[in-house]
Amino acid sequence: MGKIWNFKQELTGAFGLPIAENPTQYMIESAFKHHGLEWRYLSLEVAAGDLADAVKGARAMGFRGFNCTIPHKVAVIEHLDGLGESAELMGAVNCVVRRGDQLIGENTDGKGFVQSLRALRDPEGTDVVIMGAGGAARAISVEMALAGAKRITIVNRSEARGKTLVSLLRDRVKVDTQWVHWEGDFEIPVTADVLINATSIGLFPDVDARVPVKEEGLRAGLVVADVIPNPPNTRLVRAARSAGCQVIDGKGMLVNQGVLGFKYWTGVDPDPSVMHAALAEVFEGASR
Repeated sequence: MGKIWNFKQELTGAFGLPIAENPTQYMIESAFKHHGLEWRYLSLEVAAGDLADAVKGARAMGFRGFNCTIPHKVAVIEHLDGLGESAELMGAVNCVVRRGDQLIGENTDGKGFVQSLRALRDPEGTDVVIMGAGGAARAISVEMALAGAKRITIVNRSEARGKTLVSLLRDRVKVDTQWVHWEGDFEIPVTADVLINATSIGLFPDVDARVPVKEEGLRAGLVVADVIPNPPNTRLVRAARSAGCQVIDGKGMLVNQGVLGFKYWTGVDPDPSVMHAALAEVFEGASR
């Protein structure tokens, strides 16, 4: 009997705007290839007004799942059939998974961040400052609270958005939380253990954009994290390293959340080293 050919590839991808600078496709497809999976990961530019149609298209074309990035992490929820526990708690989705005929929203961002932090220090008992109050900030703050953070300060320009996140953390996760209005350069508290940029400031192509913080507050003993994956060596990361801080750049979080999403979609535990190597290839090539 001759070989039975199957030319159908399973589809995953990412919906975002902008999306061209996002290296996730190369990272995930490298892992697909390594594990012998005939799958594809498509980077798809989706405007906010087209999100509903994009989700319908993913259903119709049998996508096994997809990631959501800026600006869709909250807006996508109304187009899904349900939410996993963490996504429901956070009110933000970065990973959609097909389960049967349903699309279920999950969130792997926060778990990916906490895993990166644990390589440097235990999150339990930490005083955490998070810049921003969007989808990434929601995910990270909830997972940090669940991991035992002592206090969380949300620094954001929008009072409504900032206080909404503070209420979520206080009421649902029972952690000491405050909102600080972000106006001008933010002064980093001397009590802070971890400072996190959870905004899009510094994302390609605005690579020289400056996160408005008073850099004299950067010091040895402070962990500084930036969620921006491209470029990973952001202006904030460079300043923090110069000041002797411990630094987490966007590559670690991207790999860790990618490992979780890969397992959700395929059922396979991927080799993280393959993803790290793919990102190293991307960024080393970009720097030459």
